[in-house]
Amino acid sequence: MPGCPPVPARYTACILRLAVASLVLAAVAPLTGVRRPARRDLPRIVLVGALGVSAYQLLLNWGELHVPAGTASMIVAVAPALSALFAAFLFRERLTPAKVLGSAVALAGAALIATAGGDTGYTTAAWAVLAAAAAQAAYHLGIKPLLDGYTGLEVAAYVMWAGTALLLPLAPGAIGAALHAPSGALLAAAYLGALPSAAGFVVWGYAVARLTVTAATAALYLVPAATLAVAYLWLGERPHLAELGGGLLTLAGVALVGRRRPGGDRAPRPGVSGYGRSATPASRVGGRYSRT
Repeated sequence: MPGCPPVPARYTACILRLAVASLVLAAVAPLTGVRRPARRDLPRIVLVGALGVSAYQLLLNWGELHVPAGTASMIVAVAPALSALFAAFLFRERLTPAKVLGSAVALAGAALIATAGGDTGYTTAAWAVLAAAAAQAAYHLGIKPLLDGYTGLEVAAYVMWAGTALLLPLAPGAIGAALHAPSGALLAAAYLGALPSAAGFVVWGYAVARLTVTAATAALYLVPAATLAVAYLWLGERPHLAELGGGLLTLAGVALVGRRRPGGDRAPRPGVSGYGRSATPASRVGGRYSRT
């Protein structure tokens, strides 16, 4: 579009992906009875959207301009370890010695990856990816109290809409770039928006509402290994020895964090662990959340 500042291709894909996810959730909202959020919850929704959608996507996309996809995925693997640490301090989830050790090992592995680059641009980008992991960890904790009063679909919709709205200043440039983008790239953005973003956020909300933060994020431990394999087979990316060692160290750490004991992964009842409202809050009427 004339007069619009250029937007890098990765940012264009990011914005289009979030726009598609927002539209998909907006289309299903009337059919599934999605309610308007209470005013008192709007600040939390905006904050969580800023962290888990806007900041995470921008930091990760910028970082991957210089960091290979497989390496970036291994750095992001520290998000579950960070989530476990945050949950222990904020929600009083029990932090066992194995979780403490695992978090330390995972963070050490991420630091090794972040400092393995031979130039400043690579190192800075790797730290940006690590910041994206921290934003993702904060998102995991931020949605937990919201899930005491809203469904997983509602929380996913609120957060996605808020995060997308915060990126609207970049929309004109992204639209201009999209007009010249190949059809394959647009189809890829539509796919990522409809499935990994829209559907993924809904499923994630469903899981976090029923498990502790630490147990829910354990599923993310499989992402780096899968991404590394796909990056090698599809993109031909070969990690350096130091990067691979740091990645293996990270995976070992998050595996320790993810060790579960029988009966230890069920989410505590709301109001007992500090997860927001009590089991029978005054704002909940007949099982529905009141906006009064």
